[in-house]
Amino acid sequence: MTLSETRRSCQYAATKLHKNIGLCAVYSRFLLAKSQKYCTFAHIVALCANRLFLLFAIFEQEYPFQILLSKVRHNIYIVSMEYQYKDFNRLIQESLCTHWDRNALTDYNGSTLQYKDVARKIAKLHILFGTAGIHPGDKIAICGRNSSQWAVAFLAILTYRAVAVPILHEFKHEQVHNIVNHSEARLLFVGDMVYNDLKGDKEEYLAEEMPNLEGIIYIPDFMLKLSRNEELTAARERLNALYGERYPKYFRKEHVVYREAPNGEDLAMINYTSGTTSNSKGVLIPYRAVWSNYEFATEVLGDKVKPGDSIISMLPMAHMYGMAFEFLFEFLFGLHVHYLTSKPTPTIIVQAFAAVKPKVVISVPLIIEKIIKKMVMPKLETPSMKILLRLPIISDRILTKVKTAIQQVFGGEFYEIIVGGAALNKEVEQFLHRIGFNYTVGYGATECAPIITYEDWSKFALGSCGKAAPRMEVRIDSPDPTHVVGEILARGANVMLGYYKNPEATAQTIDADGWYHTGDLGVLDAEGNLYIRGRSKNMLLGASGQNIYPEEIEDKLNTLPFVMESIVIQKGEKLYALIHPDYDEAQKAALSEEDLQKQMEENRRELNAMVNSYEQISGFRLYEEEFEKTPKRSIKRFLYADAEI
Repeated sequence: MTLSETRRSCQYAATKLHKNIGLCAVYSRFLLAKSQKYCTFAHIVALCANRLFLLFAIFEQEYPFQILLSKVRHNIYIVSMEYQYKDFNRLIQESLCTHWDRNALTDYNGSTLQYKDVARKIAKLHILFGTAGIHPGDKIAICGRNSSQWAVAFLAILTYRAVAVPILHEFKHEQVHNIVNHSEARLLFVGDMVYNDLKGDKEEYLAEEMPNLEGIIYIPDFMLKLSRNEELTAARERLNALYGERYPKYFRKEHVVYREAPNGEDLAMINYTSGTTSNSKGVLIPYRAVWSNYEFATEVLGDKVKPGDSIISMLPMAHMYGMAFEFLFEFLFGLHVHYLTSKPTPTIIVQAFAAVKPKVVISVPLIIEKIIKKMVMPKLETPSMKILLRLPIISDRILTKVKTAIQQVFGGEFYEIIVGGAALNKEVEQFLHRIGFNYTVGYGATECAPIITYEDWSKFALGSCGKAAPRMEVRIDSPDPTHVVGEILARGANVMLGYYKNPEATAQTIDADGWYHTGDLGVLDAEGNLYIRGRSKNMLLGASGQNIYPEEIEDKLNTLPFVMESIVIQKGEKLYALIHPDYDEAQKAALSEEDLQKQMEENRRELNAMVNSYEQISGFRLYEEEFEKTPKRSIKRFLYADAEI
C-alpha cells in the first residue's frame, strides 16, 4: 500500500471511529519550510474499548513502532489536518462583488451601506492613502465606537496592504497616545467621542502627545482633524475630484481590485491587548490567523446562516472577538451587520434583538447573566413556582415555556448563542443546560485572533469551553492533564507572530516548539473538552502551599443574594472579598445599607460552608460602582490587588 493510500485508509478509519465512539486522538503539527501549509506529521487515533487501544499512524517516512510511541504526547487532540492559506484580501474583494446589491452594514436606527457602497468608500480612501504617500506596510490606527464607517476604514486599510492598528475606544487617552506612538502609526482614524477626549481643551494637545502622527481622520465623515502632510491635506480637499478622474463614468464591480496578500505570514494588524493583569502589548497578527478564524466560522456556522441574514454587533470591533465573529466572518459571508452604536445596555440589546432577529448571537457572559438573573430567575424563585418545578410533568412544561421565552428575548431566530471572553456563572449555565437552551461557550485570546476552543451547542459539555478549534492544538502542561490543573498551551494557524517591539515577552509566551503559553489554567477530559480553572497570574497560594483559584470562589459568591460581582484577593495569609452588590434588587427589597452589610456577612458565612478550609473568606468590602472591565467584560483584577479592607 502506498503512503497516500495508507493515509486515506487511516483517515477514513479515524472518521468512522470518531462517529461511533468518543475517541481520543493525538496530533503533532509541523510547519513546512517555505510553505503556508500545516501538515499532519503523525495521526494517532486511540480507541478505548476494554482498555485496549487501536493505533493508526501516518508518517512521511517509516519509523519503528517504539519511536512512534515515544513521540506521542498525552492529551493533545487531533483537530486539524493539512490546510492551504487563502489570500484574505482576495476574499474581501470576492465578497464585495458577489454581494454587491445586498445590505452590508447598518448603524442601528441609522443609515445602511450596501456592499457596493462599502466598495466605493474603500476606493476613495485608497485614493487618499496613495496621494498622501502612504505605502503598503505603513501603520494606520483606528479608534472609535462600532459603526459602519469604522468597518469601512478598517477594510480600506487591510485591502491597501497597510497594517491596521485597531484601538479600543474605551482606552484612556494616555493609552491611545502611547499605542499610536508605539505602533508608529502614520494616520489615525478617530470616532466622535474619542476625538473629544483626545483633544481635551485644545486641538494642539493632539500634536503634542502624538508628535510623529501625520494626520487624524474623523470617522463619521472622513474629514481631516489634523494634518502634518501637505499631500494628505491636498488629497482630502480634492478627493471627490480625484475619485471622478479615476472613475469617470461610475464605479463598477470590475474596479474592485485590491493588493494581494498571498503570504499568510505577512502582518495584517497589530492588536493591543486590553489586559486584566497588566498593561497593553501589541499582538502581531498575520493574515493566516485572520483567515483561519474566518475559515473556522465558515466551517461551524456556514450551514447555519445564509447571505442576507442579519447579526447584531455589540462587542467592540477593535477587540479580536468582536472583529472576527461579529464583523469579518459576516462581511465575507454576505451577512448584514447591525451595529449598536451606543452603549449596549440590556434594554437596548433586547430592543435590537426584537427588531433585527439575528441568526447567531455573539456575547460575553455578563450580558447573558444580567438578562437571565434580571428577567428569568426572580420569576422561578417564587414559593409557588418552586413547588410547581418539583412536579415532573408540570416542571417540564414550565421549563419549555421558559426556554421559548428566553429565545424570544434574543430575537427567536438564532441558531445558537456563542459565549466567550470568560466563563459563565455556574448557576446560570446549569439553568441554561437544564432547559436545553442552545448556547455554547468558547475560549480564545487576542494572541490567537482569537479562537482556541469551541464546540457546537448540540455537543457542548456542561462547564467546558469546547474542544480545540480546526487548525489548532491544545494541551495542558501537567503530569496528569485530566486530573491535575496545569497551564493551557495552544499551537496552530491562529497563533500570533509575537509582540511588537517586545522580544522578551514573545520569548516568554511562545516556546521553541511553537506553543503559545496562555497563562490560563485548566484540565482536559478524555474527549478533549477543555475546562478553565483560572489564570495562573491570579492563582493564590494558601498558608500550607495549597493552590487557590479565586475565580472558583467568586463564582460561588456571585450566586448568593444581592451579589452582582466580586473579586477575591489575598492579604497576608487571609482571603477577602470585594463585592459590588445588586443595588437594584436591594432597593426593591427595601434593604438599608446596614441591612445590606448584614446580608453580605450572612453570604460570607454561607460561602465558607461551601468551600475548603484554606478558601475561607475572612472579610469583605462593598463597592458602590461596578469593577472596571475590559471590553470582554472581564474585571481588570490588577487594579484591585492592593485594595484596602
